[in-house]
Amino acid sequence: MALLLASRAVRGLRPRCWASAATIFFAPGHRKPSPINPILIPKTLGTLFSAPIGSPGYHLLALRQTLSLASITSFSSSGNPNKEEDEDEKPWNRRSVASKSSWIDLYLPDSLRPYALLARLDKPIGTWLLAWPCFWSITMAAQPGEFPNLKMLALFGCGAVLLRGAGCTVNDLLDRDIDVKVERTKHRPFASGLLTPYQGVGFLGVQLLLGLGILLQLNNYSQILGASSLLLVFSYPLMKRLTFWPQAYLGLTFNWGALLGWAAIKGNLDPAIVLPLYSSGVFWTLVYDTIYAHQDKEDDLKVGVKSTALRFGVLTKNWISGFGIACIGSLFISGFNAELAWPYYLFLTGAAGQLGWQILTVDLSDHSDCNRKFVSNKWFGALVFSGILLGRLAS
Repeated sequence: MALLLASRAVRGLRPRCWASAATIFFAPGHRKPSPINPILIPKTLGTLFSAPIGSPGYHLLALRQTLSLASITSFSSSGNPNKEEDEDEKPWNRRSVASKSSWIDLYLPDSLRPYALLARLDKPIGTWLLAWPCFWSITMAAQPGEFPNLKMLALFGCGAVLLRGAGCTVNDLLDRDIDVKVERTKHRPFASGLLTPYQGVGFLGVQLLLGLGILLQLNNYSQILGASSLLLVFSYPLMKRLTFWPQAYLGLTFNWGALLGWAAIKGNLDPAIVLPLYSSGVFWTLVYDTIYAHQDKEDDLKVGVKSTALRFGVLTKNWISGFGIACIGSLFISGFNAELAWPYYLFLTGAAGQLGWQILTVDLSDHSDCNRKFVSNKWFGALVFSGILLGRLAS
């Protein structure tokens, strides 16, 4: 019926009407023809019969409405039918469904984004937690009244970025079968298919090679000590399958810099200073990573991996309170043996307050609050570092 009416309209059009029709149908921005949507045909025909038959407006309307049947289309949720691929379907943007955009999404080329995500460059808190014990140790090893070695601080800062990235790569390679089953980790590069294990191994090699370049700038004693930490780095991901205390093993791994920083400056280890410092970092890790583990406890139960969050259960706050006290006590002993001046103890009091605030106020059933408290540990590290720096300058 519509085609018959269109035929009548075409025969009845004067030549000058064709110019109007061309303007109507082929003006810039008009959508390309696409398959007819049968749901909208009744509406189109209804509009057609609203003009008086035989009038010029009727003829134009007949032609326009008939041709528009071929241009009616349904839009996807992206609102752009001319795109060959929805932006959200591109592999590097799959994570945006579950997380906010970061500088990686905004500034890095598409080919580099998966590797940056694998190294967690969009989440610097892990790098801070790895770097702070190094900075504590380097600053504590400085001569009384002097600033710490800035070159060493820079080297260890870069090393923290590389080692943290290498650790995440190893972790994701070994956990890719688990990550796909956990809500928080299912968008990671291996779990989501952004990268293959072969690509991950190649990226790991690059990170380790760059890390070796940093390690070779240290003294021989530090090179051996630093290389020995790789055993912890590579074996940590397996601990969650073997024990309910993977957080303790992470503490041994993440705080190795407390030993290495001192050795890089002094060429040896002073047990009276570095062992309490190292122990304080291990206890600190047990606090913040147990809080962090409460985000995944439901998924951990489903997939069969272990954590201190599951081990402690409803007694978690009692346990981490004890670890917090041990952390502050160990820092006190280390600073006392290093003969730091009074500013250190002032800042240590502030750090104790920050750690106590985390433990007392964290809602272990709220994933967002657990993450906020976990991230706040960068300020704990900064308070301890400030205390060591000012305590050394004033000593």
